[in-house]
Amino acid sequence: MVPNAVVKALATPAQEVPSGIRRVRADVASRKGTGVHVAIIDTGIDTSHPDLAANIAGGFNCSDGPSAAFQDGNAHGTHVAGTVAALDNSLGVVGVAPQAKLWAVRVLDDFGSGSDASVICGIDFVTSKGPANGGPIKVANMSLGRRGVADKACGTQNNDPMHAAICRSRDAGVTYVVAAGNSASDASTFVPAAYADAVITVSALADSDGAPLSAGAVTEHAADDTFALFSNFGSVVDLAAPGAAILSTSPAAKYRTLSGTSMASPHVAGAAALFIQVNPTATFQQVRDGLKARGERLGQGHTDPFSLDFEPVLQVNGI
Repeated sequence: MVPNAVVKALATPAQEVPSGIRRVRADVASRKGTGVHVAIIDTGIDTSHPDLAANIAGGFNCSDGPSAAFQDGNAHGTHVAGTVAALDNSLGVVGVAPQAKLWAVRVLDDFGSGSDASVICGIDFVTSKGPANGGPIKVANMSLGRRGVADKACGTQNNDPMHAAICRSRDAGVTYVVAAGNSASDASTFVPAAYADAVITVSALADSDGAPLSAGAVTEHAADDTFALFSNFGSVVDLAAPGAAILSTSPAAKYRTLSGTSMASPHVAGAAALFIQVNPTATFQQVRDGLKARGERLGQGHTDPFSLDFEPVLQVNGI
């Protein structure tokens, strides 16, 4: 397992609304994710970061053996967490759901690597904290993946324990949002992206100005408001979200920009928290379909010059 991100640059801004937050219209959304708990299954989270600390609800470490040491030694998980739920304060950035609570589930080590066993450990921890088991976690983000295929039957036909674990977690009331991957390939050949019966899979939009209609400058990864060239694609993908040069939190009270479907996925995880705030008993399918129905259709604000059957682009205003 590896994180689906590419480092671009460091930045230490005064508080601003990142372009990705503006592009999905989270900055004008009336909901803030209040009371919804989101698990970040990743490299951990810097729980002392001033833009995150007040939203940390707990965590678990599956990377080096179960312990309380779920701190981020890599920076990837902290960046993902900020896009979901950085505080709306006087510092740095703001997330899609700035009043949601975060759980740091460390399954990848300081080098961003992890085994299926460590990832399954993290999924099982989230399941134990899911609504069906009396816990608060209703959303989980997985900005990671590897090559693999799915059987469309929760892993029962091809003996896939990670697929089975996510299905158990789904059935415990947790909505999973996952990155499509960064290989410019069919996402159906990567897992967990291919688990269409259990996850919301997210591709990356290249956006340079935080606004629709392709009026911004060309990005490093594609023209403004087009499909990011690195992003995986295909029928298993449900939504697109900004994933090019995304500004978010980094350990030691810093901020940086990263690119990848890892950065697109937490925009949707934050949106899932907003949806669940309004619809607290919503199933995974209802969250997925509700967000897709609100998405920006092709030609409404983005184009598809590569003919990749572009999925709807996330829009959260009006949830």
